[in-house]
Amino acid sequence: MIGRAGESPPSRRPSGFVLRFIKLLRRALGGRLAGVALLVILLVVFSALLADVISPYDPLRQDYSAYLRPPSRAHPLGTDNLGRDNLARIIHGARVSLAVGVVAVGIAVALGAMIGLASGYWGGKVDNVLMRAVDAIWSFPSLVLALSMAAALGPGIDKVMIAVGVVYIPAFARLVRGQALSVREREFVTAARALGANDLRMVLKHIWPNVTGPLVVQASLNVATAIITEASLSFLGVGVRPPAPSWGSMLKVGYQYMEVAPWMSIFPGLAIFVTVLAFNLAGDGLREALDPRLARRRQT
Repeated sequence: MIGRAGESPPSRRPSGFVLRFIKLLRRALGGRLAGVALLVILLVVFSALLADVISPYDPLRQDYSAYLRPPSRAHPLGTDNLGRDNLARIIHGARVSLAVGVVAVGIAVALGAMIGLASGYWGGKVDNVLMRAVDAIWSFPSLVLALSMAAALGPGIDKVMIAVGVVYIPAFARLVRGQALSVREREFVTAARALGANDLRMVLKHIWPNVTGPLVVQASLNVATAIITEASLSFLGVGVRPPAPSWGSMLKVGYQYMEVAPWMSIFPGLAIFVTVLAFNLAGDGLREALDPRLARRRQT
């Protein structure tokens, strides 16, 4: 609409969702460590997306005249036993770690959330059957189960994503089930049921929105553990197929040269350490942002 003469047009205000997101982001970045962690995560994501542009060398290029070179101006992080630049391989290895972390956790969230919602909402025999299946998966140590599944599926990043994703399904299924059991007993759910809402509407409109907060926090924390699991699988030789760059496979090769070329292990290890720590700190920041009681408790 055109306003009166001399009046400026009304400014558009941000929507309620945008305002809530901004408020949540401010609370999550309230601590210095969470802000630094977010910057580190953004740097890793930026490196993974633009690896072909910012990488100083081809990560697969072998230069036998420069093998086992220590860090220098030409090779800031040194070279490996085949003369490949470590910095280039770490930058490209970020793609593998982030891809496995995000996709594997996405698989676990999707399947675990469906199992948890069905188990928590319907209960009874559905709950018993689904939770016994989840308990069967959870009875195995996570790394042992991921190792056996990756070995059965064969090497490759897609197989690693599936193996790691299946391993973390029980954690999300249990979390969503507990939240659904709590939410389904609240007054607004009872009122919606009394008004004739069907099961699908109850789950999607009333149960699901109230379990997403803890789910987001758990997902951010599990990305870090998924990165460690992928590095462990690659270190054991059942992860990413060589010569594709992976932080875990770089550690596998580097530990054989610890005495003569320690930089081959130190820098990939630092990349894993810093990235995992950043995701953990960011997850703690999200947990405080979604639960203001934790932030007030820390301030007191």
